[in-house]
Amino acid sequence: MSEVPQPVRLHPPAADSTQDSRHRTAPGRHHPEPYPSTTRRSHILTSALAARTEAVFFDLDGTLADTAADLVAPVQAMRSERGLAPLPFDRLRCRASMGARGLLGTGLGVDETMPGFPALRDEFLQRYEAAMHVHTRLFPGMAEVLDTLEAASIRWGVVSNKIERFVRPILDALGLLERAACVIGGDTTAFAKPHPEPLLHGARVTGSTATACIYVGDDERDIRAGRAAGMTTVAVAWGFHPDDSPPEQWGADALIGEPHELLALLRTPIAAGGRSRPG
Repeated sequence: MSEVPQPVRLHPPAADSTQDSRHRTAPGRHHPEPYPSTTRRSHILTSALAARTEAVFFDLDGTLADTAADLVAPVQAMRSERGLAPLPFDRLRCRASMGARGLLGTGLGVDETMPGFPALRDEFLQRYEAAMHVHTRLFPGMAEVLDTLEAASIRWGVVSNKIERFVRPILDALGLLERAACVIGGDTTAFAKPHPEPLLHGARVTGSTATACIYVGDDERDIRAGRAAGMTTVAVAWGFHPDDSPPEQWGADALIGEPHELLALLRTPIAAGGRSRPG
């Protein structure tokens, strides 16, 4: 088996024992085993990206926005109606990136092979569609990142495995739908991640060269899709990934612990008001 390449890590965050368990995977999540020194490699990576980046694409759930509370709520309601006690939030949160399949598997103990799964999935999706953006918010610092990318004339878009009819209203509620250069859902093309086609389609829509794009995600399938598309891949430490799938092992080109660290990779600093400094 080939060794998984170690990503560049920017500014490993310090541990915070006071952090509430509901937000332990938010920006600033601590990883107890920091990477070895990668100063030279980081300099090479940032120099190359600064020279050629045309577009940055983000996964939605767990990367761009914290959608977990709205994804968990339907499962808890379904449990309640069946006389079951609510599960701890964190137990379901780490399955949020897996959508209905992961949440129903953990929440109700069913999988796609069971006869009752399609009806439960439809019930979940109906409940979710009725209240998709009650608690959903951008992760702290992400609004400034988007502002800065736009000020630097770097296009950005969303490539998600969530079906497109869900992605668009969520982005609209966040005030981002008209700003995004592309909005790609799991059903926009004939394939979903980890297939590279959704990302390649995003590059085509934005008029970008795939090798001059960055894909940012919080799941191993995001990194696999990005690498297959020939894009630079950035894994985030604040996403919904379970503890048995650490992002250090996904083979990403970089791992960041805070949204602003993406700008460090691009050498695009934040100035007052979230805009890049001139020059």
